[in-house]
Amino acid sequence: MSLRLLALPAILLLAGAATAQEAQSPAPLAAQGCLGCHGQSGHGAGGIPGIAGREARELQAQMMAFRANERPATIMGRIARGYTEAEIAALAQHFAQIPAR
Repeated sequence: MSLRLLALPAILLLAGAATAQEAQSPAPLAAQGCLGCHGQSGHGAGGIPGIAGREARELQAQMMAFRANERPATIMGRIARGYTEAEIAALAQHFAQIPAR
C-alpha cells in the first residue's frame, strides 16, 4: 500500500472534524462575508469601520437594527436580512473576541 493511500483516511478524518466544528459555530463561515468590506479579520478598510474588538451586544444590536430597517445604511440592511438571529449572535461573539487594533 502506498503512503498516499494510508494518509487519505487521516485527511478525511481531519476534514470531517473541521466540518463538524463549523456546524457547531456558524460564525467563522458566516464571517467570511464580512471581511470583504470590513477588512482582514474585521479591522476596517478604507472608510468602512472596524468591527473587531467591539462589544458583542453592540454588534448584535446594530445588526438587528440593520435587519429591521431601523438603522440607515446603504447595503447593511440587505446583508443583515440574510442572517438568522442565531447567526447574528454568533457573528457578534466572533468579532468581539478578535482584539481591536
